[in-house]
This record gives sequence, C-alpha cells and structure tokens, in this order.
Amino acid sequence: MHERVRFIGELGKRILFVDFSSCSARQVEEIARKLPDLVMLEPRNSVLLLVDFTGASFDLDAIRTMKESAVFDKPYIKKSAWLGAKAVPQEFQEEIKSFSGRELPAFKTRQEAVTWLVQE
Repeated sequence: MHERVRFIGELGKRILFVDFSSCSARQVEEIARKLPDLVMLEPRNSVLLLVDFTGASFDLDAIRTMKESAVFDKPYIKKSAWLGAKAVPQEFQEEIKSFSGRELPAFKTRQEAVTWLVQE
C-alpha cells in the first residue's frame, strides 16, 4: 500500500486514510488512481474514508482522476470525510460530488471528521 494511503485505527474503528496533504497535482492523480484497487478489496458499504487535502495542488487531470475514483469507490464507501477541503477549488468539489453522486462533507479538524465517521 502506498505510504499516503493506509488503514488507521480511530475510536475502535478501521478508517482508510488518504493523505494528499502538500501533494503536487501529479501526486494527487497518482494516489487517486490507486484507490479503487484498494477499496474494491473491502466489503461493499464498509469503508470509512478520511481524506486530507491540506496544502494539496490540483489540475484538470488530478480532478478527473479523483472523479473517476469516487465513482468506482462508491459501492464500497460507507462514509467519507474531507479535511483541508479549502485546498480544493469549490467548482472542483461540486464537480466531484455531482459526477460521483456521493456526499463529501468537509471538516475543520481531524478529530471532528473521525468522530463523524465512526458514528452509526
């Protein structure tokens, strides 16, 4: 597994943490491209996903790859939460949400995001 994509234990739950923080647009694209292969190994509707975009950069290729990954991942994702969403231009956020048909709530702190993710 890529060092920026790993399962972590938080509040007794297993969460897939995707760390895009301080990544270039190319790195974002490379990481996003690998996500479906990992997520699709998990049972459907089981993955709690935490994504950190703090300080990341984006271009059209990175956004396209993120949109495609979000569509492939959708059946496997139970809940997802974003950190550092201000790094993602608003029009790109809306494009990803619309294209994937997923809700992608953003949180200010990791603790807020984790607490929300583990709530049943």
